[in-house]
Amino acid sequence: MRSIRVLVFLSVTLAAVAQSIDWTKVNDEAMRHLQALVQVDSSNGNETRVVDYVKKVFDAEGIPSVVVSKDPSRANLIARIKGNGSKKPLLIMGHSDTVKVDPAKWTIPPFSGARSAGYVYGRGVIDDKSDLFAAMMTTILLKRTGVKLDRDVIFVTEAGEEGASGFGIGYLISDHWNDIEAEFCLAEAGGVTRRGGKAIFATIETTEKVPRGARLVATGTAGHGSRPMRSNAILHLSAAVEKIAMWDPPMRLNDTTRTYFEKLASISEPADAQRFRDLLDPAKSAAAREYLAVNEPTFYSMLHTSISPNIIQGGFQSNVIPSEATATLDIRALPDEDIDAFYDMMRRVINDPAVQVVAGGRGGGRPIPPPTSIHSDAYRALEAAFRNVYGVPVLPLMQTGATDMAQLRAKGVQCYGVGPMVDEEDTLKGFGIHSDQERLLEEAVYKHLQLFWQAVTSIAGAK
Repeated sequence: MRSIRVLVFLSVTLAAVAQSIDWTKVNDEAMRHLQALVQVDSSNGNETRVVDYVKKVFDAEGIPSVVVSKDPSRANLIARIKGNGSKKPLLIMGHSDTVKVDPAKWTIPPFSGARSAGYVYGRGVIDDKSDLFAAMMTTILLKRTGVKLDRDVIFVTEAGEEGASGFGIGYLISDHWNDIEAEFCLAEAGGVTRRGGKAIFATIETTEKVPRGARLVATGTAGHGSRPMRSNAILHLSAAVEKIAMWDPPMRLNDTTRTYFEKLASISEPADAQRFRDLLDPAKSAAAREYLAVNEPTFYSMLHTSISPNIIQGGFQSNVIPSEATATLDIRALPDEDIDAFYDMMRRVINDPAVQVVAGGRGGGRPIPPPTSIHSDAYRALEAAFRNVYGVPVLPLMQTGATDMAQLRAKGVQCYGVGPMVDEEDTLKGFGIHSDQERLLEEAVYKHLQLFWQAVTSIAGAK
């Protein structure tokens, strides 16, 4: 009851603050900053170019900041808006690097930040300069408005999230933990799904699967290709890959995923809703899982530890039977998975002495923290902010990919992933994150900033 009273009081207080902001003017400014950030090519490094831009903006606003780096070309920036210190800080973070591009495949140049037909185009416009600009603008607005805060709000633009976190969050935790330590963190990976031009639901990322890896190594007798042999390593490997790829590992829901599917059922069309409910019915669960495996692979991946065979290697000459062939597997484990026991299950599924499961590979040293609570005041404040800005139901999300929040969660920080509104149809059209095109609705730019502002002031604002 106390939490409800606090949130009601905050919503009234913060509404008054929000009314004092000229959002039309702020939105124009925010769009310019997002375009400028996208125009900085920070693909696969060179994040210092982004830091230079942010620092120049903060200096002009009178916001002190520090630049820290393990590599001069891959810098991070930390800024802090002081509160009264009665509660531990809130960290707001966006990563400044992006994945690489093949410019020849982009209709609109990848670093143009161009606006066309209601969209902003460019590499990183969603992943993750949308969060970076929103956190940056929120920091600026906190400084300008002088909102009273119980918590310090720490802003970080982080390098190296796309596969080189030793330059970013790893370095910040090991060398600058006192500068970024916080109770809560807002970062990437949630967002709002729009379908057919209408916002349907929002997600708040509270946990994520853990990247793991393994190789299948098949061995056999080498020989002449004119004399086929049943001991052919490629033959054994092919059978093992098919078995493991078609295997339905044990389903196990956690607090986040159970709530996700329960809420998703309540807002879905009848046929889909029934499938989500069937997941919990032992007599119907297998059929529901098979449907999701074929038609909704993201939902299917959320049910269990998943395996995707992504690289196959074997042979070196067309007339030579190879003595060895390998398949590299991308395994995404549930946060509480006993991975060694899982490897043993894989061996039993394959059931072939000619094929070994060799553990190791991608993400082996990544921490495995517990999920963030979906019952905290911070989570409820985020729910309220999404409902206020978008008017949609809010679901907790287990991310099937990986973010740098894992390292922060391992240090005890309660992390929540948010994100802008995106068109569900854009993924199939090739406009999603890491695609050969990337775009974001102009409307989503403005709403994402308001979402960030409401969430930050609700979580950190003085009570």
